[in-house]
Amino acid sequence: MAEEAVIVINNEEVKVSDLSDEQKYLHSQLRDLRNKEASLKFQLDQVAASMSVFQRAFIEASKEVAEEGPGKEDLGKKT
Repeated sequence: MAEEAVIVINNEEVKVSDLSDEQKYLHSQLRDLRNKEASLKFQLDQVAASMSVFQRAFIEASKEVAEEGPGKEDLGKKT
């Protein structure tokens, strides 16, 4: 048999089944928001890692363009 869900309110354990309907609703809201927060943090970690990869690639591409330079291919030509 599964254990009944218990939460802690002001350092006191309370069975979820003993909560009022309003308390159950608010508890569900808080649980859902915690899950969303964890999911968003997870997604943000992925975004931050991806941004780091793209930033390094952009810097490397910019170095290549700078090394080629806008006028280096014209160095021996007279205008």
